[in-house]
Amino acid sequence: MPSAAPVSPADIAGVSVVVGEEDLLVERAVARLVQAAGPADDVRHVQAAGLRPGELASLTAPSLFGGGCVIVLHGTADAAKNIADEIASLAGDPPPETVLVLTHAGGAKGKALLAALGQRGARMIECPKVTRMGERMQFIRGEFRRAGRTIEESGVRALLDALGNDLRELAAACAQLAADTTGVVDQAVVARYYRGRAEASGFTVADRAVEGRLGEALELLRWALAVGVSPVLITSGLAQGVRLLGRVGSAPKGQSDAAVAAEAGMPPWKVDRVRQQLRGWTPEGVGRALAVVARADAQVKGEGTSAGYALEVAIRDIVACRAR
Repeated sequence: MPSAAPVSPADIAGVSVVVGEEDLLVERAVARLVQAAGPADDVRHVQAAGLRPGELASLTAPSLFGGGCVIVLHGTADAAKNIADEIASLAGDPPPETVLVLTHAGGAKGKALLAALGQRGARMIECPKVTRMGERMQFIRGEFRRAGRTIEESGVRALLDALGNDLRELAAACAQLAADTTGVVDQAVVARYYRGRAEASGFTVADRAVEGRLGEALELLRWALAVGVSPVLITSGLAQGVRLLGRVGSAPKGQSDAAVAAEAGMPPWKVDRVRQQLRGWTPEGVGRALAVVARADAQVKGEGTSAGYALEVAIRDIVACRAR
């Protein structure tokens, strides 16, 4: 899991490449590199896709008045072929007193440039996408450690239930809680700040639906839509809730929560909750519920005339799949 490790000026000698699609972590890594470069007369942020031939050499040319220069070149995966060649050539012999910080999304696009930068000795800093529940929980704990604070596991779960998966939003919430509260942050503290969202996220709507609690699920759905939760996020929560039923329900009998959690990419406490939710479900019912969610997702994304109506029908159908 990426962390806010300190960077020394010696670490950024030459060229540094921040690789990854997690925008918040990429931005933080770039900021640390720029700060570690020390006093510089000039810090320039440039989009690689907008560069013209020869422009990079001009940007990195030594100043007649002396002084250091930091060039942050964003989106090098989008650079044209001739510009990518210039970037690779510059990385092999960077100008004196010039710090080069490049960002690259990784993946297949621009892969040749990334390989060329590595061959020329560029320092690679990985910022992979945070996709697993355990990684997001670790991120939240790390945010509080950075602020010199402590958050209980119940508080971590409550934040995820309230805000979902967006890392930037989670970071902002952690900063607010760390600044505005005292003592250990727990579920009760999170609920005071995010009660409306915590009670009406796509995840809580999904929990009530798969548990067969139709009235509560519909009430939370209407509240979520009223406070501005995107219908797409609600269908995403429903999809995750039903998929977890299938993943946990198909685990071998007697397998521990920890073992199931490791295979499914979720914390053990989540496995225990899903096992409780599985009561009343059959494999056939889970299959039907997955089809219901797929239909709702299509309607919410444009095939239907009313996202709210499509979601209400989906919740009723999911509960019916469980009750059969």
